[in-house]
Amino acid sequence: MKNNCFKLHKWANSLLVFKFPFDEKIIPLNGLYILFEKGEMAHGANRIVRIGTHTGANQLRSRLKQHFLVENKDRSIFRKNIGRAILNKNNDPYLKLWELDLTSKDAKEKFSTLLNIDYQKQIEKQVSDYIQENFSFVVFQVENKEERLKIESGLISAVSLCPDCSSSDYWLGKFSPKEKIRQSGLWLVNELYKQPLDEKIFNRFIR
Repeated sequence: MKNNCFKLHKWANSLLVFKFPFDEKIIPLNGLYILFEKGEMAHGANRIVRIGTHTGANQLRSRLKQHFLVENKDRSIFRKNIGRAILNKNNDPYLKLWELDLTSKDAKEKFSTLLNIDYQKQIEKQVSDYIQENFSFVVFQVENKEERLKIESGLISAVSLCPDCSSSDYWLGKFSPKEKIRQSGLWLVNELYKQPLDEKIFNRFIR
């Protein structure tokens, strides 16, 4: 597992790295992304802190913009998790309201009297600033949806099971209220500690 994770980090760090602001025209329409975070290292390289993809056709660019640009936590679980950690670090009681999913019209109407819209916009801006200043990413093209999801799960498992991929002492994720994020060192709660890609498939994929 350590060897596969080492190979993955070496390969991922060899790809073209994008930082904000990025040119979406050179990003494939379908594929996966791997995130690095400033100051986080593993295997002598930038440590992988998140692996993700998309389900809709031709939506990789849109998914990345939802993470980096669109200030709506309910359209990006990654943004929501960054906000959770920031609020928890500051012992901010607004965390309880940040947890609310306001995607539906009914939810917006139901919770409208509880929300401080101006303050929520401030938090969204903090999240954007943190993501844009601290994260970089690489992408690789995979056209088939089922294959994308399989690769995503297998790579997440490979990293989460690696004993050499721990976070730094000052990693923001250590303040996450989500135990899986704190323990794994990844901005993820799903697909952790499952079945890594088969060795032959993994080596073929890296090649």
